Amino acid sequence: MTLPSAPGFSGTRPRWKQSRWKQPHWKPFSRKRPGWMPTLFCLGMLWSLLPRTGTAADPTAARQVPAGTASGETRSDPARSGSTPGQAAGQAYVFAYFNTGKSGESQGLQLAYSHDGLDWMAIPAPDGTFLKPTVGGKLLRDPSIVAGPDGIFHMVWTTDWWRHGIGLAHSTDLIHWSTQNYLDVMHDFPGTLNCWAPEITYDADRQTYLIYWASTIPGAFPQTEASGDEIKAAKARANHRIYLTTTQDFKTYTPTRLLYDDGYNVIDAFITADPQRQRFVMVLKDETRFPVPHKNLRLAFASHPEGPWSPGTPPFSPDWVEGAAILKVGDRWLLYFDAYTRHRYEGLSTTDFEHWTPITDQLMMPDGMRHGTPFPVPEAVLQKLLSAAPAQP
Repeated sequence: MTLPSAPGFSGTRPRWKQSRWKQPHWKPFSRKRPGWMPTLFCLGMLWSLLPRTGTAADPTAARQVPAGTASGETRSDPARSGSTPGQAAGQAYVFAYFNTGKSGESQGLQLAYSHDGLDWMAIPAPDGTFLKPTVGGKLLRDPSIVAGPDGIFHMVWTTDWWRHGIGLAHSTDLIHWSTQNYLDVMHDFPGTLNCWAPEITYDADRQTYLIYWASTIPGAFPQTEASGDEIKAAKARANHRIYLTTTQDFKTYTPTRLLYDDGYNVIDAFITADPQRQRFVMVLKDETRFPVPHKNLRLAFASHPEGPWSPGTPPFSPDWVEGAAILKVGDRWLLYFDAYTRHRYEGLSTTDFEHWTPITDQLMMPDGMRHGTPFPVPEAVLQKLLSAAPAQP
């Protein structure tokens, strides 16, 4: 990576101007040099030997992620010098995602990390992936990870474009994963075309995990049947709604049911708690394609994550975005979304889910990063991930 030149610096060694202060007239070894010089010299030596408090170098401050992963970058993390205001000490963030293209879908789980929610760096994965998909259609798209109260991480993902199940796996450190499971969540809904972008959220009040996703069932919602993109293989149009199942132990699951229908084609739901206002917030994508494309984000609110949910707000994002996810960093919420037609991630920030500030120009994301989910992790978990990264050649 070529660093930009500083203003006024041509790339050669700078020539510093001599000081304008007038130097005292004495020869270096003359007995006539000022009598205060030995005193200053001794004081300087004593000062250099005094211990410093609070200035020990952070051994991780200059750690660099080796190049060669999705980002192709080698950068030190500028956020390691301190926490974001309001951020808990020892707090780090990890972003689970997949790489662009068909090879990225089959490659598997990718992870990036940050300390401020803005500057994200890819973590090199052993053998190119943290989890190689082996269930369903053997793809891994749209990974979503949540940590339970016991510290165990649970992940769900899209396993194929046209199946009616999702992938599930568990880990204690995001490096070593359990046997993968295929959850046939839409088995009881004949004719289901797909299960896209599953998300997993933990409801602490009920000690329950919510797993929810978008599916199209031809004929289920005839009033919006013509609003979606054409699915040529099925001779139908996408007409998604959000469905839900819950579990407390990942052994038994509640029957799948409809979670959100506001009278339009919708995908990519993401739920987060807003404790200050004693509510839950859902960000979702209006997937309407015809007669006028929407392809933008709305919000819905509820007093409980299982609903009932309010009607969607008016759109508040740019058009042609998807895969939204929310992360609380300090005293604000950061909203990330995949601007897939512009081939980049974009974002907004808010403190109240009413007033939004663009943060796209502040984001640094790995190259090729696609739809994923950020989540907080203890610093110890991040350091173990970084230690497991393959050595740079």
